[in-house]
Amino acid sequence: MTSVVIPALNEGRNIDYVINLVSLSGGVHEVIVVDDGSIDDTRDAALRAGARVVTSSLLGKGASMEDGLRESTGDVIVYLDGDLRGLDEHLIAKLVEPIREGKADFVKARFSRSSGRVTTLTAKPLIETFFPEMAYFAQPLGGIIAVRREVLERLTFETDYGVDLALLIDAHFGGARIVEVDIGHLDHDSQSLQALGEMAKQVVRSLLHRAERHGRLTIGQVQEVEEVERHSKAEFAIVMNHIGGTEKLALFDMDGTLLRDRSILALARHTGRLDQVERYLDNPDLSPIERTHYIASCLEGIPRNEFVNLARTMTLSEGAAETIIALRQQGYRVGIVSDSFRIITEIVRRRVFADFSIANLLRFRDGKATGQVSVAPLFLHEEGCPRHEICKWNVLLHLEEKLGIPAARILAVGDSTNDICLLKQAGLGIAFEPKTDAVRMASGNWIQGDLRKVLEFCTNWESAMTQA
Repeated sequence: MTSVVIPALNEGRNIDYVINLVSLSGGVHEVIVVDDGSIDDTRDAALRAGARVVTSSLLGKGASMEDGLRESTGDVIVYLDGDLRGLDEHLIAKLVEPIREGKADFVKARFSRSSGRVTTLTAKPLIETFFPEMAYFAQPLGGIIAVRREVLERLTFETDYGVDLALLIDAHFGGARIVEVDIGHLDHDSQSLQALGEMAKQVVRSLLHRAERHGRLTIGQVQEVEEVERHSKAEFAIVMNHIGGTEKLALFDMDGTLLRDRSILALARHTGRLDQVERYLDNPDLSPIERTHYIASCLEGIPRNEFVNLARTMTLSEGAAETIIALRQQGYRVGIVSDSFRIITEIVRRRVFADFSIANLLRFRDGKATGQVSVAPLFLHEEGCPRHEICKWNVLLHLEEKLGIPAARILAVGDSTNDICLLKQAGLGIAFEPKTDAVRMASGNWIQGDLRKVLEFCTNWESAMTQA
């Protein structure tokens, strides 16, 4: 018999959909919703849909999962999330089949969606560090699993969001046969940055407990945790801490705009890797994500201080710092949005006195680049740029959504093809020494020589908005 357990907190709008789909699956003996103190109509909606509803004994997803195990009677337990949409009608069969056929004890769902920020910035890098033999799992934090009861009863349930990863690790070390099955594409509700930050802390804590328990904790790996924390801060703290309650925002490209040269080309020349980098840098046959990963791979082994020294010494465009300072004096929050790496953008940010930077996250181990990179999550948006999977326009959309700053109040300055979408969508787009006619035409405004010319455009723009 198969029991389906659904931990739920304020899922009244969607819980009936999940229950109805599960109820149509053959072999499901019972559906149990464990209510984690919902203040909406989750309980009533679940009862109307035919589920049995119990109240969690302790706030937290893990506690609800353990309560569901105790309440269930099946020999196979399937866990689902209450906010899932777009489920395959054969979902339960796909999850349970490897267990019924004697091929697995623990089945983890693999599905397509934009990688979650906690997964990308926290879970996967830490798994690679402490449990590299498990790094192949596509969705280590996914809550869609099917497990033999006898296996679950031997495992320890964390009480919070770290439960899914903890169960996976404990099952692995307990000798369970673990497989992944593809269940297609799924939609999840988005979480706030504050919620994601708390989830990341819970995941890190659970994983470190497991690493210590299984003798995987060394000083070198602690340094890796610090690196992961640095990456997490790049996503979760930038917007909230550095932009704050402003109503005016200015976004600047770095290479060719704030800097006279392209930082990666300068680094490649300095380290003797120019031929390797040029092979990928402007290769039209590669997607932006592919180019980013290939370029990062070319940088493997370069010491961190090479990046730092480069960022400190590259020539700034004329008037770069003065322009940023003047904009901040006028009430703008100013950010750098770059396809380069954050280890460079953060130093350039401090050189020109900008408030924040958004860039890709290059990983380091023992003071040297690993060749691995995480694309800045703000470059990704499920409903964003229709032409590019990673795009600076997507940053604009995130800022609109999370901060309530309309694009009409955002100034953008760039110089190259990668900036075109951003320049078109910003309220005021300015091409600085545009590299192509397409860049020049993207905004209709362009300047040469001195970035301080941006200020005159900005004054006229604000005046026009005031009079409108």
